[in-house]
Amino acid sequence: MTCETIDLILKILKKERIRSLDLTGGAPELNPNFRHFVAEATELGVSVTDRCNLTVLLEPSQADLPLFLANKKVKVVASLPCYSEENVNKQRGRGVFEKSIEALRKLNEVGYGDVSSGLILDLAYNPVGPKLPPNPKELESGYRDSFQHLGINFNNLLTITNMPISRFKKELDRDGTLENYEKLLRDNFEAENLNKVMCRSTLSVDWRGYVYDCDFNQMLGLPAGGQISRHLSQVKVEHLVGKKVRIERHCFGCFAGRGSSCGGALTT
Repeated sequence: MTCETIDLILKILKKERIRSLDLTGGAPELNPNFRHFVAEATELGVSVTDRCNLTVLLEPSQADLPLFLANKKVKVVASLPCYSEENVNKQRGRGVFEKSIEALRKLNEVGYGDVSSGLILDLAYNPVGPKLPPNPKELESGYRDSFQHLGINFNNLLTITNMPISRFKKELDRDGTLENYEKLLRDNFEAENLNKVMCRSTLSVDWRGYVYDCDFNQMLGLPAGGQISRHLSQVKVEHLVGKKVRIERHCFGCFAGRGSSCGGALTT
């Protein structure tokens, strides 16, 4: 994302009095304009969330990143798909679990995960394979028990359903389990989740500045408001209020079971 697009977003945050900015990547911290973006947004009184893959904190150029995030009161959502070293390395690659624990310690050192500090560190879990996430509170207990001897603190565990899109969809198709997984999502549809999914209150903007209803639609190139991609510079936010959300088969992933959104499970 260029500085011009970032400044456009900042302008809209101010004009529309939007109070929440959620930054994701890959590794959004590696964008050379990341700190400018965060600093300017927090000056506007916007609550900023950084979706961090943890290993980025070990890059030589990011040694002071935990302190920067702490000083700006940025909420950190750290992706850690399991508390098992074996499962994390299987899903993310050899050595990722050890690096993630080291990065969590760096965040803890500046106050993240300490209730008294007000610095929020949430962990994000997604299942390994074609199944729904378990009960988030029960799973959170498992994380805390496993991390106790490591001295790692965090605030909440978010459970996010795997969406049958992109690489995961190709893996399911390769293994012959795509149809069964899509059926699992449909069979576990819960109408209660309809009022809480992120697409109803969140605007997703890609690195070029184009607008989508959610991150998943962004990955699939399905623009908000119809078939034609629209740039943020051409969109009036108030005109999106009350408009239909683009719905596709993968949306059952957000509606299934306890639900799934950028904030984790939608129901307890």
